[in-house]
Amino acid sequence: MHAIYVDESGTPEESGGTACFAVVGLSLPLSEWKTCDSQMRSVLKKHGMDGVELHSAWMARYYPEQERVSGFISATPSARREMVVEERKKDLAKASLAGTRSVKSLKKNYDKTSSYIHLTHSERLSALREVADTIGSWEFARLFGEARMKKLVGREQNARSREEALEQITTRFELYLSKVHGSSALGIMIHDQHQAASVRLTSLFRAWQENGTSYAGIPHIVETPLFVDSSLTTMVQAADLAAYATRRFFENAETDLFDRIYSRFDRNSTGKLVGLRHFTGKAPCTCRVCLDHRRSLSEAPGNY
Repeated sequence: MHAIYVDESGTPEESGGTACFAVVGLSLPLSEWKTCDSQMRSVLKKHGMDGVELHSAWMARYYPEQERVSGFISATPSARREMVVEERKKDLAKASLAGTRSVKSLKKNYDKTSSYIHLTHSERLSALREVADTIGSWEFARLFGEARMKKLVGREQNARSREEALEQITTRFELYLSKVHGSSALGIMIHDQHQAASVRLTSLFRAWQENGTSYAGIPHIVETPLFVDSSLTTMVQAADLAAYATRRFFENAETDLFDRIYSRFDRNSTGKLVGLRHFTGKAPCTCRVCLDHRRSLSEAPGNY
């Protein structure tokens, strides 16, 4: 039995603050789950994040208020936290002069990053690198992903990005199960909770169960996706890092995290990359991924 843990990075909407939208699934045999979970928790504990959710995009940001604190680096973790909390209170008080919208935006940022304020930026990046190295070391694991460049795709396809990316990943996962693990292999999808899309994606997945995706049937995948709270599931957090690293590679040419996990994206028996698609509509692309994919606009996931 295999599980694929799915998360996304960026937003599919053209108005979102990212140029790329990426969805990535991390597949592993459930017989290896305890080992993987233990390794993930060990890395997080080592970096002062025991019991804390790893959310890569929020961890990788700079926190300017840390730079304003004298002696921050030499302080203890608890003292660092207290000092940053005080700085943030000052920032919120200043923001209130500009209106409730400014306060709301700043408060959201602070709420999302509150678990990491005891770590310097370099310490947070070190934790992300070690998690990426851990994922990269799992030779039994496979990554399946889709990265979509929003300006090149167009408004109508952007509106369907989440569904089309999930269809690509589902089809690739099905082909991996059937061709690599045989007719008796079974898989289940575990997806980060998405309040706005979970009902629509569940309905779409049920239709795929009955009629197949646009490319293939999915007889080896059981159930509809299980939507879970990522804060409680380390493997979804691992998928979050993989999605973040993938988006930043295509968006900003950042290779640090991406290179650490790239070997885990699925390849067929000839070495061709089949587990990651860089979708740019009809625009040509000669990036590393597209070259490894031996890209063809007419190619379907069924070409394993």
